[in-house]
Amino acid sequence: MTQNTTQNRAQNTTRGRAAGAVLGAATVTSGLMAGVFFAYATSVMPGLGRSDDRTFIEVMQNIDDAIYNPVFFAAFLGALALTALGAWQQRRAASRGWVFAALVLYAAAFLVTVGVNVPLNDDLVAAGDPERIADPGAVRETFEDPWIAWNIVRTVLSTAALVCLWRATALVRQASAYLVPEAWSSASR
Repeated sequence: MTQNTTQNRAQNTTRGRAAGAVLGAATVTSGLMAGVFFAYATSVMPGLGRSDDRTFIEVMQNIDDAIYNPVFFAAFLGALALTALGAWQQRRAASRGWVFAALVLYAAAFLVTVGVNVPLNDDLVAAGDPERIADPGAVRETFEDPWIAWNIVRTVLSTAALVCLWRATALVRQASAYLVPEAWSSASR
């Protein structure tokens, strides 16, 4: 085996590991976001649904204020950025279709969030202090059902993106097994 061949295999192994790390990070951040949306769909909103109108509005305003934090944004923006980077890195690999599908799905969830859920949150905050809202039932009615419906959409989209990334990661792991020197047969040495 020539020195060039050995160097090329080592570079491919390093690139494969880096691509695998990016896909792993994209999978984790996408999973975190799918989990956030899922938690809203299965516990937060059903629990708040049992509250009176003023309590519902106050708690949602408080949640909206609390969620604007670096940890949330690291996952929310990181899932999109890491999946996009992973798609670029995998553009010639067997996993590319899965990564590109994940990118499209998570981008759609991202757009639903910034295009629908955030504006609904902003409208709820703009309604003002729940104790001073003349008709809290009308404010809640305008917010609750559309927000829940679109949250379910983004939950499904982000969960589907997570499944695609999981599959892509499995394919990358499978392909990288062929690049690791320990996996090579003695005949290829």
